[in-house]
Amino acid sequence: MNKYLIVGLGNIGAEYVNTRHNIGFKAVDYLANEANQSFQTAKLGDIAEIRVKNKILLLLKPNTYMNLSGKAVKYWMEKENITPDRILVITDDLNLPFGTIRMKGKGSDGGHNGLKNIQALLETTQYPRLRFGISDDFAKGKQVDYVLGDWSSEEINQLKERLQLTAEAVKEFALAGLNNAMNKYNGK
Repeated sequence: MNKYLIVGLGNIGAEYVNTRHNIGFKAVDYLANEANQSFQTAKLGDIAEIRVKNKILLLLKPNTYMNLSGKAVKYWMEKENITPDRILVITDDLNLPFGTIRMKGKGSDGGHNGLKNIQALLETTQYPRLRFGISDDFAKGKQVDYVLGDWSSEEINQLKERLQLTAEAVKEFALAGLNNAMNKYNGK
């Protein structure tokens, strides 16, 4: 059976639960809840396993904090013998409007410390990622406060529908491949 590693990036701790930076955690939580699975604490993160038709999706929430996410990704890739093309890293993106999805098979870290660490430890930029737009609606010098801030009430109202779309994109990635998923979901 084909196995995929779906990594939701975020920070551990109650103070981060509803922050924009934790959208990766929210996305894999959504997938696990939808499949009636719960996360178990394991080495370097919380893990849940779901099946989508004939594919196994290993959902990972690294507990290393954002800036050291690569340590958990590398460990679980090696432990489960998963190649970089079967990883999907879900992260927040300031350069996309709220709720917009953009999937790519490779690319720069875009200044994102989680992606920067993954790239350094995997020694490649060639791994799929799904960027979830959090917009850039903050005043000059307030980026950290914004990213680590809670969702607005308007965003919260739209979040469930956006997470559902993200979950569909993840499943499409596993079932039909990255190119099909990009064609179907990018920009939505």
